[in-house]
Amino acid sequence: MTKDKDTKTVVPALRFPEFRDGEGWHNVRLIDVTDKRIKWHFTGGPFGSNLKASDYTNSGIRVIQLQNIGDGYFVEDYKIYTSIEKSDELLGCNIYPGNIIMSKMGDPVGRACLIPDNEDRYLMCSDGIKLVIDEDKNDKYFIIKAINAEEFRRKIERSATGSTRKRISLDTLRDLTLLISNNKVEQKKIAECLGSLDDLISAVADKIETLKEYKKGLMQQLFPAEGKTIPAIRFPEFQNAREWKQIKLRDVGEPLMCKRILKEQTTNEAVGNIPFYKIGTFGGNPDAYISKDILEDYKRKYSYPNKGDILISAAGTIGRLVVFDGKPAYFQDSNIVWIGNSETKILNAFLYRVYQTLKWQTSDGGIVSRLYNSDLKNMTIIFPENKIEQQKIADCLLSVDELISTETDKLDQLKAHKKGLMQQLFPKLQ
Repeated sequence: MTKDKDTKTVVPALRFPEFRDGEGWHNVRLIDVTDKRIKWHFTGGPFGSNLKASDYTNSGIRVIQLQNIGDGYFVEDYKIYTSIEKSDELLGCNIYPGNIIMSKMGDPVGRACLIPDNEDRYLMCSDGIKLVIDEDKNDKYFIIKAINAEEFRRKIERSATGSTRKRISLDTLRDLTLLISNNKVEQKKIAECLGSLDDLISAVADKIETLKEYKKGLMQQLFPAEGKTIPAIRFPEFQNAREWKQIKLRDVGEPLMCKRILKEQTTNEAVGNIPFYKIGTFGGNPDAYISKDILEDYKRKYSYPNKGDILISAAGTIGRLVVFDGKPAYFQDSNIVWIGNSETKILNAFLYRVYQTLKWQTSDGGIVSRLYNSDLKNMTIIFPENKIEQQKIADCLLSVDELISTETDKLDQLKAHKKGLMQQLFPKLQ
């Protein structure tokens, strides 16, 4: 392997005991970890003109798209194929199980994953880069971790071009230097350590998806199917209760929104100010704030949600929901709305679940690009008149949400732990 003569060897902050007195890590070019005995050991996907939409088929050789390249993992979704003949024509762009594929663009640019063994071979899209690792010298699982480590990721980001969507060329990438241990046994041990953590992360992520699917199925059973007035599953004490009632949302309450806030009324200073949620930060972290005086003045004069009201995104991704917790905050006018529900007919806790079943569309069934008051008012909802039944359904679904939230927190903690561990296991150049 070619060493960068201008770079001294370095050691990671955390090293397995048997390697603490070993040789320091070295910078090598990415091209130098590949197997030059293989004809196409480092190559990109075909030009767009060589693989067009008209070349796609329902079966044959699977085409790996940009969406399939995860950050350290392969994404099985987004399956498209091309003919064997087309794949043979682009033989240099074929990629095989055990090879590494990197992304020329996307978020993040340069991410890498291993090709699975679900197929005998694949064809890369134009934005893929194939690496065939020299496994006599390097552990390919370690090389993936090194490529996805912060040190190398920063190099890719600095070398990539483009303002809105970063892209890196094959020629630029091949000469970027990678910090690695020359000891394959050490490489393997690091890869196994991080791999076991990846397995745990994957297991928790799978559990979250299973819980989400369970919740989806449960809601389909707890709410009447389209055209029905009684759900497939009903709690025993309500088996003989009345059919559910259909009404329009306008019969529940009037759509409301906050008063408009001008840009000059906002600040990015959080201390002492009130969060102002725009459509882009709705359900997340605010990036703008207003003064307490403005909040109190506007609350006296204009509409303001009550604790427990369900806020709805009326622009961007339509139908995102947030239950207002009553903490001081303000919301972008017309983009974020709520129903002024007095709870005389429907509890907010149940209404939140009703909203999750709605197909957010215009009153004439069209695709929504923006949700208007008339669209909200004319939406048909169905509910049991007994509020005890409403609450029981809401509580049942809340218990599943809490399980999902617990597992999501666990997933975030595991990812944070992995990030911190990688920062310790991979050295940084001073």
